[in-house]
Amino acid sequence: MNLSAGLASVAVAVVLVGLKLWALAATGALSIAASLADSALDLIASAAGLAGIVYAAKPPDEDHSFGHSSVEDLVALGQASLVAVSAAAIGWKAIGRFAHPQPLEAEATGLAVMGLSMAVTLALILWQGRVAARTGSRIVAADRLHYLSDLLPAAGAILAIVASARFGVHWLDPVVALAACAVLVLGARRIGSAAWDALMDRRADPELIEKIAGIVAAHPGVIGFHDLKTRTAGTRVFIQVHLELDGAQSLYAAHEIGAGVRHALLDAVPNSDVIIHKDPV
Repeated sequence: MNLSAGLASVAVAVVLVGLKLWALAATGALSIAASLADSALDLIASAAGLAGIVYAAKPPDEDHSFGHSSVEDLVALGQASLVAVSAAAIGWKAIGRFAHPQPLEAEATGLAVMGLSMAVTLALILWQGRVAARTGSRIVAADRLHYLSDLLPAAGAILAIVASARFGVHWLDPVVALAACAVLVLGARRIGSAAWDALMDRRADPELIEKIAGIVAAHPGVIGFHDLKTRTAGTRVFIQVHLELDGAQSLYAAHEIGAGVRHALLDAVPNSDVIIHKDPV
């Protein structure tokens, strides 16, 4: 499912770059240039994201015993960095445009192209949102952010074109570009922060840890537990816990309890990796 979202993302990025190049040549709108720059970076990021999805899906091997899912966080961090750089470049140009406002041209062409790009982008966002919700992929979530942020500059570009061509309000174009920059920076910070935390082996969400603890404590045969540890990598959650079991029971019985806890956690936390230690008490 992640692969389908990645392929769709790359295809849409190619279409949007072509459309916005045409619109920019026709209108000269900085707001369209901002949207074009974002789409061009989307194309680069989407291609990298697709490669990351394919690589992350590889099974564990001799050199990577825990799989390759961390590549999702690396790619997401790179995507967030690209978004932040593009926002800085667009913002700098927008500030300069305040001092030298320019009228926009080819209103009909600009409106048609930006309207079409919004429709295509919205369709992709809806699909990516569905995929991200079902798989928890940070790559898909980061890619979705790129296209979600495209909607604001695209809508703003439409307003800027109308305001400039019909009412002579030329200052709206750089204002829209600066607003788009703000959205890009906030989104990049959110995605980049989550990816960085995962790369630094940060624990899973506290609510998930509480859920895991409840499952372990409630399992029949478990007297207690300690050293519950978690970390995340891409879409995977790694869980490690020490079970306190009756030391007088047989090894077979202890093994069955440990296996039961492991399967309960795997059922409750999809795409997880669980290691159980058994301590006699």
